[in-house]
Amino acid sequence: MERFIYICLGGAIGTGLRYLTGTLAVRWLGIDFPYGTLIVNVVGSFLIGLIQQVGLTSPLIPDTTRLFLTVGIMGGLTTYSSFSYETLRLAQTGAWGQAWANVLLTTALCLGVCFLGVGVGRAIVGARL
Repeated sequence: MERFIYICLGGAIGTGLRYLTGTLAVRWLGIDFPYGTLIVNVVGSFLIGLIQQVGLTSPLIPDTTRLFLTVGIMGGLTTYSSFSYETLRLAQTGAWGQAWANVLLTTALCLGVCFLGVGVGRAIVGARL
């Protein structure tokens, strides 16, 4: 039950961070492209790769903390459903170039930074062993 509560708390923190990121992205970058969703998905992909790699291959991140961070915070922070909806909205308004840019950027960047996060996690664990 303790893990469940930590994961729920992490989810609340992650959704709050997602809201703040989206609000700031609109304020600073405008509404023509879903920058906020792109930012949270890229940052979340890197962090989940890093945290999972370190947590699953070393004692540096206890299992409950790893779940709090990945399932909780990263689960609340990242948002594939918003990505899907925003991409469809771009396509429905005829902004096909932006829709495809969103698909390609999100996919390439999220996979790339997750890979980078795993690599950084391996370096951290290797440096500590």
